[in-house]
Amino acid sequence: MPKNPDLTDIGEVLVVDDDADVRELLVEHLRSKGLRVATAADGRAAISAVERSPGYFGLILTDLQLPGADGLAVLRTAKQLNPSCHVVIITGYASLDSAIEAVRSGAYDYLTKPFSLGQLDIVLARISDRRALEHENRQLARQVGNRDLPPAAGLPARLDAIDGRLQRIERLLQDIAGPQRRHDDS
Repeated sequence: MPKNPDLTDIGEVLVVDDDADVRELLVEHLRSKGLRVATAADGRAAISAVERSPGYFGLILTDLQLPGADGLAVLRTAKQLNPSCHVVIITGYASLDSAIEAVRSGAYDYLTKPFSLGQLDIVLARISDRRALEHENRQLARQVGNRDLPPAAGLPARLDAIDGRLQRIERLLQDIAGPQRRHDDS
């Protein structure tokens, strides 16, 4: 995986956390990656921002426990108004029940605090890769619909590129899980 993947296809990011220090750290990190970032300090403000501009946010990072409305309410509103929005739940109070509820409600990922910025970078890269694959899929579907098929020689190269992206994601996930497995085996 490139050291600095192009994340601009993610679009505008909304960071929702009632802890100002966490919110500022995330904003600073995301901006250093070239992303445009907006913030909300509580669930109601986040829901209001999403309702005002339903297709505006491509990614929402939201704490689970928030004043006003919880992160699950933010998630449900975002997915209802913009199904292509990726929502990542972050929480210091992780539980199996909340993780299951988040996934069933459409969360893209679920990170437990404290998490490393490297873990967040992997999530961002996965979202960027997924968006690129979805875009390519839409283009191919349009071409098939128009019967304007690309030359067969180009298809293996595209499949190799997709396979390469998936292998990079798998290696990154193994790198993260590796230290935890060694620790668990001790």
